[in-house]
Amino acid sequence: MIALYTITSGLHDEAAVAQISDAFLKGVFPDGGFEFRGADFSDFGTHTLDLVYVRTGGAEGIFKSLLPEMLSRGIDRYYLLTSGQSNSLAASLEILSYLRQQGLRGEVLHGSDAYIRSRVQTLATVAEARARLRGQRIGVIGQPSDWLIASHADSMAVMDRIGARIIEVPMEELLVEIGKAKGEPAPQELEMAAPVRASYPGAVQVYQALKVLLGKYRLDAFTLRCFDLLTSIGNTGCLALARFNAEGIPAACEGDVPALLSMMIAQALTGRTGFQANPARIDVETGKMLFAHCTVPFNLVTDWQFDTHFESGIGVGIHGNFPEGPVTVFKVSGKLDRHFVAEGELLANQYEAHLCRTQVVLKLSPADARYFLTAPIGNHHIILPGHYKALLEELL
Repeated sequence: MIALYTITSGLHDEAAVAQISDAFLKGVFPDGGFEFRGADFSDFGTHTLDLVYVRTGGAEGIFKSLLPEMLSRGIDRYYLLTSGQSNSLAASLEILSYLRQQGLRGEVLHGSDAYIRSRVQTLATVAEARARLRGQRIGVIGQPSDWLIASHADSMAVMDRIGARIIEVPMEELLVEIGKAKGEPAPQELEMAAPVRASYPGAVQVYQALKVLLGKYRLDAFTLRCFDLLTSIGNTGCLALARFNAEGIPAACEGDVPALLSMMIAQALTGRTGFQANPARIDVETGKMLFAHCTVPFNLVTDWQFDTHFESGIGVGIHGNFPEGPVTVFKVSGKLDRHFVAEGELLANQYEAHLCRTQVVLKLSPADARYFLTAPIGNHHIILPGHYKALLEELL
């Protein structure tokens, strides 16, 4: 819900201001879509997006008098809507300058009706995503894999930045639950090699066991130290992670918490977690890159086949085919103080036996491709079908 609050100087003629305001709001919101709260700020900050419509000049003192109460509710971000009539833009600029002096964030929403409407929709989408992330419980099942020396997370920073809590779950608990799970045979209609078919019931056991832990710890997302399963049960977590991600539960490989945070943010904004993969080849002159991994969310690909896990040659891995078209490559750091976002195109799917099973060729700008060789945030990155750079940048 978008709520609209107003501040108006008593020096202006209300009838004239009302006429201007009505025309302005009908232009920006031709189909409505907001709740008009007027000058009553008693519930400011309780909606998806709260807008302060500065109707006239001379309203700066009114806003200043309201600010202490709004600050007491923990509100640190303010959006000032202005028509530009009756000196309202000048007042909005003064208010925004004052907010910044107080160390607060804000923005003046001004311009064409189409621009303001688009900007409001972006801000509402981001506000909804922030609300979805707040209070989420993130499971780290086992520790990050030993080779992920740059891919740990700061629990306090995660709580501070997105309001989510990291919960550590011992790997031993998962192994116990796997031992209790019954699994299920591979459907006969699915084509797969005999060793993969033999491993399928055990891969389903991993999924069933993880589901028990998600319920026990009330987890909204998790990352799994999956390579430990290769030696402990002779199987993989690839199938389980593919299923959970397709069900809308962000699930990352190798205990990579920054990758999981990236998937959670993607899920909150777009409804899809994205494909966690690592670059295999980079051509910085053309911007072409090859990404690969052994699991992929089923809801991102047009079709898939089951194969073995690449490095070990055992278990169940997934070779999926993506639709060609626009993509966004995304990653946040473990402290959520740094991020990378680039838009590009998915050019092709391929399959080479000596790489992780799902393999996609992307085209980014040469500058974006060079980032991977000069200042990468770890090796895993998230690939999202579609272009979402503006939304991701706004949230972060």
